[in-house]
Amino acid sequence: MSTKKETVVEFLQLAATGHAREAFEKHAAPGFRHHNPHFDGSPDALREGMDANARQFPDKRLEVKLALEDGDLVSTLCHVRHTRDQAGFAVAHIFRFSGDRIIELWDLAQAVPEKSPNPHGMF
Repeated sequence: MSTKKETVVEFLQLAATGHAREAFEKHAAPGFRHHNPHFDGSPDALREGMDANARQFPDKRLEVKLALEDGDLVSTLCHVRHTRDQAGFAVAHIFRFSGDRIIELWDLAQAVPEKSPNPHGMF
């Protein structure tokens, strides 16, 4: 049996590599909803947007830097790069589970600056 953190990591990896349909079929609960402001509230719109992004950026990489689990919630901090030479984005996800399936998703992204006075970086 997978932990919720393992489920989330697999969901994210599948979605980032153009397999969002599989991610949703395996891990999304009936009644799944999301809070991404760039897509309508349906799971189909988010899934199609994820797959379109993967087609647009076939070299996209998503690296989970941190994953935390607390009850029915899992939160991740990811480094997402659309291209190999891009600084990319820091993306925080919050997943809520119903049983062993994802029922709700929030995501927030911030561009990684090329230069920063902080020697610790975003990760």
